[in-house]
Formats: sequence, C-alpha cells, structure tokens
Amino acid sequence: METVTIAELAQRTETQRVSDWVEVSQEMIDKFADATGDHQFIHVDPERAAQTQFGGTIAHGFLTLSLMGMLAEKSGEPAIEGLKMGINYGGNKVRFLTPVRSGKRVRGRFTTRKLVERKPGVWERVTEYVLEIEDEEKPALIAEWITLIYV
Repeated sequence: METVTIAELAQRTETQRVSDWVEVSQEMIDKFADATGDHQFIHVDPERAAQTQFGGTIAHGFLTLSLMGMLAEKSGEPAIEGLKMGINYGGNKVRFLTPVRSGKRVRGRFTTRKLVERKPGVWERVTEYVLEIEDEEKPALIAEWITLIYV
C-alpha cells in the first residue's frame, strides 16, 4: 500500500477510487435490522416483500449509507503518513436513488472534493460517495461524506 503525506493527498483532490464489489446478503440485512430495531417487512420478510414493486426484500437505506467506511477501505486509498485517527464529522446531500435488493452486489465510488487544513494537525475532507449496484443504471445513493483527519 502506498503511503503519502496529508499535503500530498490534498494535491490529489478529484481523483476517483473504486472499491471491490460486495454482496448485500439477506443475512447482512437481517443483522442490520436487529442492530437498529428496524424490522419493516420490506427488509426482513421475503414472502411479503415479494408482493411489492421491489419483488423481494431490499436493504435499509441507512445500511447502504453505513457501508461507506468498509468500501472506502477497499478502494485503494493510500495510507496517510503520521495518521493519528480519522472521525466522521457529518454528511451533506444524502439521496437514496435506487433500492438495493437482497443478493445484489454493490461497490463504492469515492472522489475527494475538498481536503483542507482546519487547524494545525486537523484536516477536513469532503468526499463524494456513490454506491453503485451491479447491472443497474442508477446508483443506490449519492452523498457527501465529511471526515476529520488528525495527523
């Protein structure tokens, strides 16, 4: 894995990274439902969900959003020299565009839109996150993800 300084990474804004494909299984959906208490039938009842326009169960929108971190790690981003930690700061413009059906594969497409130093040793990064669904025209979601990077 490549290692770069935070200043070098700041010079690479607008560079796209794409993760590996990951299957969104019914087991993943069920575990998310259990963790969040959201057991709406369109997520956890295959028979009832089959009678909807989705034709089966679909992932929770917030499950697809929460895949960001894992998919970002699979996107080939270089390691940051001297990294102490990175934390989520927030999000902008989150839009759920296409449901992700159980069993479909998704991948993340990440583009750093901004990386600026807020104060010495603390950088703010705004990353565009697009969750693509294999064999689908429209993505599952588009969002801006804001993180703070401590070096």
